[in-house]
Amino acid sequence: MNVMPRASQWEQLIRPDRVHGSLYSDPAIFEAELRNIWYRTWVYVGHESEVPNANDYVVKSIGPQSIIMTRDEQGKINLLLNRCSHRGNEVCSYPKGNARSFTCPFHAWTFANDGRLAGYAFPEGYEGQDRSELALGRVTRMESYRGFVFGCFAAEGPTLKEYLGGAAETIDRLVRTSPEGEVEVTAGFLKHRVKANWKFILENECDGYHPGFVHTSIFSVAESGIGKLYGGSSTALTRDYGNGHTEIDLRPEFRKRDAPMSWFGTTPERLPDYTQRMKAAYGEQAAREIMIDGTPHVMIFPNLFIAEIQMFVIQPLAVDDSVQHVTALQFKGAPDLNRRLRQQTMGSVGPAGFLLADDSEMYERCHRGVLTRDPEWVFLGRGEKRERRDELGFKVGHVTDEVPSRGIWQHYRSLMERS
Repeated sequence: MNVMPRASQWEQLIRPDRVHGSLYSDPAIFEAELRNIWYRTWVYVGHESEVPNANDYVVKSIGPQSIIMTRDEQGKINLLLNRCSHRGNEVCSYPKGNARSFTCPFHAWTFANDGRLAGYAFPEGYEGQDRSELALGRVTRMESYRGFVFGCFAAEGPTLKEYLGGAAETIDRLVRTSPEGEVEVTAGFLKHRVKANWKFILENECDGYHPGFVHTSIFSVAESGIGKLYGGSSTALTRDYGNGHTEIDLRPEFRKRDAPMSWFGTTPERLPDYTQRMKAAYGEQAAREIMIDGTPHVMIFPNLFIAEIQMFVIQPLAVDDSVQHVTALQFKGAPDLNRRLRQQTMGSVGPAGFLLADDSEMYERCHRGVLTRDPEWVFLGRGEKRERRDELGFKVGHVTDEVPSRGIWQHYRSLMERS
């Protein structure tokens, strides 16, 4: 195709129950996505716990763009573009560290970790130059919710809380898993790169139709019983929060079991320290409810996926090239739980893990498939006739229904039509 659609043409490419294959494969559409989504909406960048001390930094991204997240000497978090304001060279070459400044390796321009231009080599050639005009670029807006740092290049628009909407409650639910009410992103990241469009990953994260088939091998080996959560008789739900945020809500199944820590495949007796700390923090009844419900399975549009025991960050590099950055969730004040979270993460998405390998194979097969000419459409109609509104007004359906994909694409269309 390779033709950039006009706003009026998005309706032709995105229908209520299907989308055109070119949306995954057209380079011109990918470039439009960078402008209208990645560089215009709120995007998850990093977590405050990744820069706990003054002068800490970590290199992150918004789409293909490299971002340095720093905590300066005053304790303020900054999102700086990893690009020298002189000739565009990357000023930071290390993934993380502690530094008061960054020096460009090309011409030795030096920038403070709050972005200010601190100095340049042979300054006599810059008489009268206002250094403030040559500071590192920065993400226009930055906000943090429960320690999760988001950035937005648009100067105007909704606040982060408005953007998160109902999905903010899932993050609230996540941090309550900690006896101290905080998540820590301290386990390090694995990177998985696939030759596939980023939206295949986005849709799959809250697709409850595939686990019973794609992940049969790992479910069988682990004897986890997870497959039943995604069966035809499951009471679990899919949910569309709006703004592209979606969820697989497994709580109805866990509440039927009425067994604390069943969501994690264990019992309170096997995590005595964690159980005691939770009861001390929340009271016996509230702690029991939290440990029954477990952590959320939510996709925060466009790139943050919280998957019960792990956290994934999607990074698009090209129309057919994407990276998933994944780390084990860690909960402040829960050392015994955290140890098992790290172990399970390595087993499922580590170098020898099966779970993400299964998904990655599906992403690449789907991407190759949408390159065919006929049929050109991807069908997303499962459960359309039985979706309903929950008590808060959000669309929900059976765990195997494609409520999330339809919600994602309707939000996507609204963003793309703004151009």
